[in-house]
Amino acid sequence: MKIFITGASGHIGAAVTDELLAAGHGVIGLARSESSAKALADKGVEVVQGDLDDTDLLREQAVASDGVIHLAFKHELMRTGEYLGAIDADMRAITALADGLRNSDKPFVGTSGSLALAGTGLDPATEDVELPAGPRVDAENFVIGLADSGVRSSVVRLAPTVHSDLDHHGFVPTLIEFARQHGHSAYIGDGANRWPAVHTLDAARLYRLAVESAPGGSRLHGVAESGIAFRDIAEAIGKGLGVSAISVGPDEAEKYLGFLKDFAGFDNPTSSELTQQRLGWRPTGAGLLDDIAAGHYFAAAL
Repeated sequence: MKIFITGASGHIGAAVTDELLAAGHGVIGLARSESSAKALADKGVEVVQGDLDDTDLLREQAVASDGVIHLAFKHELMRTGEYLGAIDADMRAITALADGLRNSDKPFVGTSGSLALAGTGLDPATEDVELPAGPRVDAENFVIGLADSGVRSSVVRLAPTVHSDLDHHGFVPTLIEFARQHGHSAYIGDGANRWPAVHTLDAARLYRLAVESAPGGSRLHGVAESGIAFRDIAEAIGKGLGVSAISVGPDEAEKYLGFLKDFAGFDNPTSSELTQQRLGWRPTGAGLLDDIAAGHYFAAAL
Protein backbone atom coordinates (compact mmCIF):
# COMPACT_ATOMS: atom_id res chain seq x y z
CA MET A 1 0.00 0.00 0.00
CA LYS A 2 0.97 3.65 -0.42
CA ILE A 3 0.09 5.37 2.87
CA PHE A 4 -0.32 9.12 3.36
CA ILE A 5 1.00 10.19 6.77
CA THR A 6 0.45 13.55 8.41
CA GLY A 7 3.20 14.35 10.89
CA ALA A 8 5.51 12.00 9.01
CA SER A 9 8.71 13.72 10.17
CA GLY A 10 7.71 14.02 13.84
CA HIS A 11 8.75 11.85 16.77
CA ILE A 12 6.18 9.09 16.24
CA GLY A 13 5.58 9.76 12.55
CA ALA A 14 9.23 9.24 11.66
CA ALA A 15 9.19 5.87 13.41
CA VAL A 16 5.92 4.90 11.69
CA THR A 17 7.41 5.90 8.34
CA ASP A 18 10.44 3.69 8.94
CA GLU A 19 8.20 0.81 10.04
CA LEU A 20 6.04 1.06 6.92
CA LEU A 21 9.00 1.31 4.56
CA ALA A 22 10.66 -1.70 6.19
CA ALA A 23 7.44 -3.68 5.66
CA GLY A 24 7.45 -2.84 1.95
CA HIS A 25 4.83 -0.10 1.92
CA GLY A 26 5.16 3.20 0.11
CA VAL A 27 4.82 6.42 2.08
CA ILE A 28 3.58 9.87 1.14
CA GLY A 29 4.64 12.24 3.89
CA LEU A 30 3.23 15.66 4.77
CA ALA A 31 6.04 18.08 5.65
CA ARG A 32 5.76 21.66 6.90
CA SER A 33 9.38 22.71 6.45
CA GLU A 34 12.21 22.28 3.97
CA SER A 35 14.29 20.42 6.55
CA SER A 36 11.46 17.98 7.25
CA ALA A 37 10.91 17.49 3.53
CA LYS A 38 14.60 16.69 3.00
CA ALA A 39 14.68 14.23 5.91
CA LEU A 40 11.70 12.37 4.45
CA ALA A 41 13.01 12.46 0.87
CA ASP A 42 16.33 11.01 2.04
CA LYS A 43 14.40 7.97 3.27
CA GLY A 44 12.69 7.49 -0.08
CA VAL A 45 9.39 9.06 0.97
CA GLU A 46 7.25 10.90 -1.55
CA VAL A 47 7.01 14.36 0.01
CA VAL A 48 4.03 16.70 -0.03
CA GLN A 49 4.70 20.10 1.53
CA GLY A 50 1.91 21.68 3.52
CA ASP A 51 0.24 21.65 6.93
CA LEU A 52 -3.04 20.84 8.64
CA ASP A 53 -4.59 24.06 7.41
CA ASP A 54 -4.22 22.94 3.76
CA THR A 55 -7.53 21.10 3.76
CA ASP A 56 -7.78 20.87 -0.03
CA LEU A 57 -4.35 19.26 -0.13
CA LEU A 58 -5.29 16.80 2.62
CA ARG A 59 -8.43 15.79 0.74
CA GLU A 60 -6.48 15.29 -2.50
CA GLN A 61 -3.85 13.11 -0.84
CA ALA A 62 -6.49 10.97 0.85
CA VAL A 63 -7.99 10.31 -2.58
CA ALA A 64 -4.59 9.57 -4.15
CA SER A 65 -3.32 7.21 -1.44
CA ASP A 66 -4.28 3.67 -0.43
CA GLY A 67 -4.85 4.73 3.15
CA VAL A 68 -4.13 7.43 5.73
CA ILE A 69 -2.42 7.62 9.10
CA HIS A 70 -3.12 10.91 10.86
CA LEU A 71 -0.49 11.84 13.45
CA ALA A 72 0.01 15.59 13.06
CA PHE A 73 -1.31 17.88 15.78
CA LYS A 74 -0.60 21.51 16.58
CA HIS A 75 1.29 20.78 19.82
CA GLU A 76 2.78 24.26 19.75
CA LEU A 77 -0.69 25.71 20.38
CA MET A 78 -1.25 23.36 23.30
CA ARG A 79 2.03 24.49 24.88
CA THR A 80 0.95 28.13 24.70
CA GLY A 81 -2.45 27.51 26.24
CA GLU A 82 -4.40 27.48 22.97
CA TYR A 83 -5.44 23.84 23.27
CA LEU A 84 -8.93 24.40 21.88
CA GLY A 85 -7.43 26.06 18.79
CA ALA A 86 -5.35 22.93 18.21
CA ILE A 87 -8.46 20.79 18.67
CA ASP A 88 -10.38 22.83 16.09
CA ALA A 89 -7.55 22.62 13.56
CA ASP A 90 -7.34 18.86 14.07
CA MET A 91 -11.06 18.41 13.46
CA ARG A 92 -10.93 20.44 10.23
CA ALA A 93 -8.02 18.32 9.00
CA ILE A 94 -9.77 15.05 9.87
CA THR A 95 -12.93 16.18 8.11
CA ALA A 96 -10.95 16.95 4.95
CA LEU A 97 -9.21 13.58 5.03
CA ALA A 98 -12.55 11.85 5.57
CA ASP A 99 -14.02 13.64 2.55
CA GLY A 100 -11.34 11.99 0.43
CA LEU A 101 -11.88 8.52 1.88
CA ARG A 102 -15.63 7.93 2.09
CA ASN A 103 -16.95 4.86 0.27
CA SER A 104 -13.43 3.75 -0.65
CA ASP A 105 -12.94 0.90 1.88
CA LYS A 106 -9.49 2.39 2.51
CA PRO A 107 -7.97 2.41 6.01
CA PHE A 108 -7.85 5.57 8.08
CA VAL A 109 -5.92 5.43 11.37
CA GLY A 110 -6.52 8.39 13.65
CA THR A 111 -4.81 9.34 16.89
CA SER A 112 -6.21 10.08 20.33
CA GLY A 113 -4.86 9.83 23.87
CA SER A 114 -5.49 7.56 26.81
CA LEU A 115 -5.60 10.56 29.17
CA ALA A 116 -9.13 11.21 27.94
CA LEU A 117 -10.10 8.03 29.81
CA ALA A 118 -8.81 9.24 33.17
CA GLY A 119 -12.20 10.56 34.24
CA THR A 120 -13.93 7.20 33.81
CA GLY A 121 -12.58 5.83 37.09
CA LEU A 122 -11.93 2.45 35.49
CA ASP A 123 -8.92 0.43 36.67
CA PRO A 124 -7.89 -0.21 34.01
CA ALA A 125 -9.73 1.52 31.17
CA THR A 126 -10.19 -0.76 28.17
CA GLU A 127 -10.63 -0.32 24.44
CA ASP A 128 -14.39 -0.82 24.54
CA VAL A 129 -14.91 2.38 26.57
CA GLU A 130 -16.70 4.98 24.45
CA LEU A 131 -16.77 8.58 25.65
CA PRO A 132 -19.68 10.81 24.59
CA ALA A 133 -17.80 14.06 23.93
CA GLY A 134 -14.82 16.22 24.82
CA PRO A 135 -11.51 17.57 23.50
CA ARG A 136 -10.02 15.02 21.07
CA VAL A 137 -12.91 12.68 21.94
CA ASP A 138 -15.12 14.33 19.32
CA ALA A 139 -12.46 13.67 16.67
CA GLU A 140 -12.04 10.08 17.88
CA ASN A 141 -15.76 9.42 17.64
CA PHE A 142 -15.92 11.05 14.21
CA VAL A 143 -13.17 8.78 12.88
CA ILE A 144 -14.78 5.67 14.40
CA GLY A 145 -18.08 6.68 12.82
CA LEU A 146 -16.50 6.65 9.37
CA ALA A 147 -16.76 2.86 9.50
CA ASP A 148 -20.42 3.40 8.57
CA SER A 149 -19.36 5.44 5.51
CA GLY A 150 -17.19 2.94 3.69
CA VAL A 151 -13.91 3.63 5.51
CA ARG A 152 -11.90 1.02 7.47
CA SER A 153 -11.35 3.46 10.29
CA SER A 154 -9.56 2.96 13.59
CA VAL A 155 -8.12 5.15 16.32
CA VAL A 156 -4.98 4.58 18.37
CA ARG A 157 -5.29 5.97 21.89
CA LEU A 158 -1.67 6.65 22.76
CA ALA A 159 -0.22 6.61 26.25
CA PRO A 160 0.85 10.09 27.38
CA THR A 161 4.45 8.92 27.56
CA VAL A 162 5.60 7.61 24.19
CA HIS A 163 9.27 7.29 25.02
CA SER A 164 12.64 6.47 23.42
CA ASP A 165 15.81 8.22 22.32
CA LEU A 166 13.71 9.58 19.42
CA ASP A 167 11.54 11.57 21.86
CA HIS A 168 12.76 15.17 22.06
CA HIS A 169 9.54 17.17 22.53
CA GLY A 170 7.08 14.87 24.31
CA PHE A 171 5.90 14.91 27.91
CA VAL A 172 9.09 13.36 29.35
CA PRO A 173 11.44 15.97 27.84
CA THR A 174 8.97 18.64 28.93
CA LEU A 175 8.96 17.38 32.52
CA ILE A 176 12.76 17.32 32.44
CA GLU A 177 12.81 20.88 31.16
CA PHE A 178 10.52 22.05 33.99
CA ALA A 179 12.59 20.19 36.61
CA ARG A 180 15.79 21.71 35.27
CA GLN A 181 14.29 25.20 35.38
CA HIS A 182 13.01 24.94 38.96
CA GLY A 183 15.64 22.70 40.55
CA HIS A 184 12.99 20.18 41.58
CA SER A 185 11.11 17.37 39.85
CA ALA A 186 7.50 17.76 40.88
CA TYR A 187 4.50 15.51 41.34
CA ILE A 188 1.06 16.44 42.66
CA GLY A 189 -0.05 15.26 46.11
CA ASP A 190 1.25 11.80 46.94
CA GLY A 191 2.04 11.10 43.27
CA ALA A 192 0.28 7.74 43.39
CA ASN A 193 -1.72 8.52 40.25
CA ARG A 194 -0.63 6.37 37.31
CA TRP A 195 0.34 7.14 33.74
CA PRO A 196 0.63 4.41 31.09
CA ALA A 197 3.61 4.31 28.72
CA VAL A 198 4.76 2.80 25.42
CA HIS A 199 8.07 2.71 23.57
CA THR A 200 8.13 4.66 20.31
CA LEU A 201 9.03 1.64 18.19
CA ASP A 202 6.24 -0.43 19.71
CA ALA A 203 3.79 2.37 18.93
CA ALA A 204 5.08 2.54 15.37
CA ARG A 205 4.48 -1.17 14.89
CA LEU A 206 0.95 -0.80 16.21
CA TYR A 207 0.17 1.89 13.63
CA ARG A 208 1.44 -0.39 10.86
CA LEU A 209 -0.70 -3.27 12.07
CA ALA A 210 -3.70 -0.95 12.33
CA VAL A 211 -3.41 0.37 8.78
CA GLU A 212 -2.87 -3.15 7.47
CA SER A 213 -5.60 -5.02 9.29
CA ALA A 214 -7.58 -3.23 12.03
CA PRO A 215 -11.33 -3.78 11.57
CA GLY A 216 -13.44 -0.72 10.84
CA GLY A 217 -14.58 1.05 13.99
CA SER A 218 -11.71 -0.23 16.14
CA ARG A 219 -10.40 1.61 19.17
CA LEU A 220 -6.84 0.51 19.91
CA HIS A 221 -4.60 1.23 22.88
CA GLY A 222 -0.97 2.17 22.31
CA VAL A 223 0.01 1.10 25.81
CA ALA A 224 2.75 -1.28 26.92
CA GLU A 225 2.86 -0.48 30.66
CA SER A 226 -0.62 0.02 32.03
CA GLY A 227 0.27 2.47 34.78
CA ILE A 228 3.41 3.90 36.40
CA ALA A 229 3.07 6.06 39.50
CA PHE A 230 3.74 9.69 38.57
CA ARG A 231 5.88 9.98 41.70
CA ASP A 232 8.17 7.25 40.31
CA ILE A 233 8.46 9.14 37.02
CA ALA A 234 9.31 12.36 38.88
CA GLU A 235 11.87 10.56 41.04
CA ALA A 236 13.54 9.00 37.99
CA ILE A 237 13.78 12.44 36.39
CA GLY A 238 15.11 13.92 39.63
CA LYS A 239 17.77 11.22 39.86
CA GLY A 240 18.83 11.84 36.27
CA LEU A 241 19.18 15.58 36.88
CA GLY A 242 20.60 15.31 40.39
CA VAL A 243 17.69 17.24 41.93
CA SER A 244 15.07 16.30 44.50
CA ALA A 245 11.58 15.08 43.67
CA ILE A 246 8.98 17.08 45.57
CA SER A 247 5.24 16.96 46.19
CA VAL A 248 3.32 20.09 45.22
CA GLY A 249 -0.26 21.09 45.78
CA PRO A 250 -2.72 22.09 43.07
CA ASP A 251 -1.96 25.76 43.72
CA GLU A 252 1.75 25.20 42.97
CA ALA A 253 1.24 22.89 40.00
CA GLU A 254 1.41 25.58 37.33
CA LYS A 255 4.72 26.91 38.66
CA TYR A 256 6.42 23.51 38.57
CA LEU A 257 4.52 21.71 35.79
CA GLY A 258 3.47 24.49 33.40
CA PHE A 259 0.82 23.51 30.87
CA LEU A 260 0.93 19.94 32.20
CA LYS A 261 -0.65 21.08 35.48
CA ASP A 262 -4.07 19.91 34.30
CA PHE A 263 -2.81 16.44 33.31
CA ALA A 264 -0.08 15.58 35.80
CA GLY A 265 -2.52 14.56 38.52
CA PHE A 266 -4.67 12.31 36.34
CA ASP A 267 -4.90 8.63 37.28
CA ASN A 268 -4.92 6.85 33.93
CA PRO A 269 -4.44 3.07 34.27
CA THR A 270 -5.05 1.67 30.79
CA SER A 271 -5.11 -1.84 29.34
CA SER A 272 -4.07 -2.90 25.84
CA GLU A 273 -5.12 -6.52 26.22
CA LEU A 274 -7.84 -6.33 23.56
CA THR A 275 -5.51 -4.53 21.13
CA GLN A 276 -2.89 -7.23 21.56
CA GLN A 277 -5.48 -9.95 21.00
CA ARG A 278 -7.04 -8.31 17.93
CA LEU A 279 -3.84 -7.42 16.07
CA GLY A 280 -1.23 -9.77 17.51
CA TRP A 281 0.71 -6.75 18.78
CA ARG A 282 3.30 -7.52 21.45
CA PRO A 283 5.27 -4.60 22.93
CA THR A 284 8.97 -5.46 23.34
CA GLY A 285 10.68 -2.12 23.99
CA ALA A 286 12.28 -0.92 27.22
CA GLY A 287 10.00 0.29 29.99
CA LEU A 288 9.68 3.99 30.77
CA LEU A 289 11.70 4.05 33.99
CA ASP A 290 14.51 2.03 32.40
CA ASP A 291 14.45 4.38 29.41
CA ILE A 292 14.76 7.42 31.66
CA ALA A 293 17.58 5.74 33.60
CA ALA A 294 19.46 5.08 30.34
CA GLY A 295 20.42 8.77 30.30
CA HIS A 296 19.65 9.82 26.74
CA TYR A 297 16.86 12.15 27.82
CA PHE A 298 19.25 14.22 29.91
CA ALA A 299 21.89 14.42 27.21
CA ALA A 300 19.23 15.64 24.79
CA ALA A 301 18.06 18.28 27.25
CA LEU A 302 21.48 19.91 27.67
